[in-house]
Amino acid sequence: MKKLLLSTAVTAAMATGAYADVTLGVIVGFTGPIESLTPHMADGAELAMSEVTESGNLMDGMSVSSVRADSTCIDSAAAQAAAERLITADNVDGIVGADCSGVTTSILSNVAVPNGMVMISPSATSPALSTVEDNGLFFRTAPSDARQGEVMTQVIMDRGINEVAVTYTNNDYGLGLADSFAAAFEAAGGSVTLVAAHEDGRADYSAEVGALASAGGEALVVAGYVDQGGSGIVQASLDTGAFDTFVFPDGMVSQALQDNFGSDIDGSFGQHPGTDSEGAEIFHNMASDAGFDGTSPFSKESYDAAALILLAMQAAGSTDPGDYAAHVMDVANAPGEQILPGQLGRALELIAAGEDVDYVGASAVELVGPGESAGNYREIEIEGGEIQTARFR
Repeated sequence: MKKLLLSTAVTAAMATGAYADVTLGVIVGFTGPIESLTPHMADGAELAMSEVTESGNLMDGMSVSSVRADSTCIDSAAAQAAAERLITADNVDGIVGADCSGVTTSILSNVAVPNGMVMISPSATSPALSTVEDNGLFFRTAPSDARQGEVMTQVIMDRGINEVAVTYTNNDYGLGLADSFAAAFEAAGGSVTLVAAHEDGRADYSAEVGALASAGGEALVVAGYVDQGGSGIVQASLDTGAFDTFVFPDGMVSQALQDNFGSDIDGSFGQHPGTDSEGAEIFHNMASDAGFDGTSPFSKESYDAAALILLAMQAAGSTDPGDYAAHVMDVANAPGEQILPGQLGRALELIAAGEDVDYVGASAVELVGPGESAGNYREIEIEGGEIQTARFR
């Protein structure tokens, strides 16, 4: 709440003419099916902005301000309207976001591309975004679910499980992840008994769980949202005894999972983008000092998304998206001095001096192909009702 009030105060100050030199929009689902994740994501992005402002090294000592907007994660019309306001009313110079794949695609195609606006998403993972027409304006610090499907296959099979059922939230994210996982799992010799969609917002998921239970499986993969139908599926499974072991991809991993189920899901496991790199540890400490949870999924990727926009601006010598978009891949990858969290001021100095930087950041950033993360994952397991780190992949 404190951060939201701060953002409102910033917006009010801008309305009276006290404009920041650079303004970045942060559009994620502050309401909706992943609302327990998004405050930490916004905090991560704004931590990078504060660091750059405090360094005084962005071009001629420019400051950076944030304007938050609600993507809802699921309502494309509302997300597009919010993004339009960021560009036309708040005059943002770049956008961190969106979060969920469906609204990200809608904003990109209908708002960002027509307005020539750069977007870097920390969490939109649909494989379809790898080939979307973006005019070189779209990047993501989270890996594609084509990669997550392969990693999830390894995580499951390493635990001796060879037969699973899959339920997915009926949208771009859920379908893309379910398809990529099922293909990878079966290619590795596993058996998928059923792949079935579920709709968010239902009060009762007993019918969906009944069909999954009839198909069978040693575990149930829940490619859904922890603040919506994904948790409904888990609860109905526990209530009926249909499944007691669950596999949780990224949209299900948060404090809310512990709060909702505690030790009832002990023995379950999963994965989300994450790394045990030096940069991750530094970021965790910085986040703790700033008063938020830096281990929360996609908070590191959000810090990195904001940092990449600002470093690219420095490289271009311009805050115009049409100028700096072409520099994002340059600052993200080798060659150059490696840059970790807390070193953004140093990076800006190097770029200003004509030196190369290789931004590693909080999530071990390496952008490949169409400007997306190569991908590192944190494998988790539930023990004693708490999410524990099993390993990194």
